[in-house]
Amino acid sequence: MEVELLPVSVDDMAEMAGIFNHYVEHSLATYTETPVSVERFEGLMNFTPGYPAYVARDSGGSLAGFGLLRPYSPIPAFDRAAELTCFLASGYTGRGIGTAILEALESGAAELGIETIVATVSSLNEGSRHFHLARGFVEQGRLVGIGSRGGRRFDVVYLQKIL
Repeated sequence: MEVELLPVSVDDMAEMAGIFNHYVEHSLATYTETPVSVERFEGLMNFTPGYPAYVARDSGGSLAGFGLLRPYSPIPAFDRAAELTCFLASGYTGRGIGTAILEALESGAAELGIETIVATVSSLNEGSRHFHLARGFVEQGRLVGIGSRGGRRFDVVYLQKIL
C-alpha cells in the first residue's frame, strides 16, 4: 500500500493517541491499561527534538501509523543507541507500512550516528515480536514476569538491531 511518510507535527498528536488507545483497549500491545489523554500520550512517547519521528498517511489522508526514535538513555555512554516505538492503525497491518516507517527511522538514525536500535516488546504481543525479528532485530534478553496487564503476567522482551 502506498503511504506518504511525513515528519510528526503537533497537529498529528490526537490521531496518534487515538491509534495508541485502540491498542490499549483492544490488545496487549501496550503496557498501559487505560486510554491516555493526548498530553499523557506525548509524555509516554518522549518525543525528542532531532530524533526521527514519522506519520504514515494513506492516499486519502488517513493516519495509517506512526513511528519514532528517542534516546535509549540520557547517559552519554549510550548516545549511539535509540529506542523504537511504532504503531499502525487498525486495518493497516501486513501492508508494508511498518517496514516503510522502520526503514525511514533507520535512515534517520544513521544520519545521527546511531548504531543500535532497541525495541522492548511484551511477550504477550507475538505479532510485534515477529515483526521485529523478521526485520533484523535479535532477541537479546527478557525480564521474566515483570509486568501484568489484564491480570496476565508478561515478560519484557529486549530486541536489538545493529545498523
